[in-house]
Amino acid sequence: MFRFIGIGEYDVSNEQTDTIKTFALASCVAVTVYCPKNKAAGMVHVALPAYTGNEVPRNCGYYASTGVAALIGKICRNYGCIKEELIIQMYGGASSMNGNDIFKIGEKNIMAVMKALSGLCLKIHKAEIGGYISRTIELDVATGSVKMSTLPIRY
Repeated sequence: MFRFIGIGEYDVSNEQTDTIKTFALASCVAVTVYCPKNKAAGMVHVALPAYTGNEVPRNCGYYASTGVAALIGKICRNYGCIKEELIIQMYGGASSMNGNDIFKIGEKNIMAVMKALSGLCLKIHKAEIGGYISRTIELDVATGSVKMSTLPIRY
């Protein structure tokens, strides 16, 4: 069964027939996690680097500063995974092709995800980031393998 992850969402599963999928990552970044020991997987689709409000955000997956930790916490809590055993991959963080990408959200998202993972003492095992492409990714819960398709970004 497909579990679709929208912008700012995250989910985990240990159902071996599940595939977790997100679409059209441009400046957004997806982080996938896989626990080979417990055959559990998860994904977050981050839109912005950091939440700057005073209260806990209603949708913590929207921000790298809160979404990465929420994803790691959920897979460890729900399926007894040990965070140091997780295989972590990162996708997205593209730049705009229009030449005046003054906000550089893709770059900022990449750096914020790296900072969040570093704060959890976790490393990235594979990264397909940056460039000028939109990425759609599928995470197979049974194997942890990720299938990626790309399209050029056109603004």
